[in-house]
Amino acid sequence: MAKYIAQIIVMGAQVVGRAFARALQQEFAASQAAARARGSAGQQSAAASSITGMSLQEAQQILNISNLNPEEVQKNYEHLFKVNDKSVGGSFYLQSKVVRAKERLEEELSIQSQQQKQQSDQNTET
Repeated sequence: MAKYIAQIIVMGAQVVGRAFARALQQEFAASQAAARARGSAGQQSAAASSITGMSLQEAQQILNISNLNPEEVQKNYEHLFKVNDKSVGGSFYLQSKVVRAKERLEEELSIQSQQQKQQSDQNTET
């Protein structure tokens, strides 16, 4: 009886191990495909996220922005910076998060403008 239970446990572990390995392979392949699809702009964006310590999505949530628009970024930044000023009872921590979010969004805007410039340069060459 103990022999059969041990065999069941070993077989179950093998099945789970194979499924886990297959899932890892699929995830790796999907991430590689996504990286190729994003190209250099995706790599620059990932680098900016790493440097600033904040993802693009997090920065957009902090400043309550759905579209990357420089005027909207500045407007929301100024409002949230003033509201969170320590002299009016705000939080220095929140104010610093607002500043970091603005920096991250400005970095993304510069990446996008560089990419658009490269595309327009390529279009003029052809």
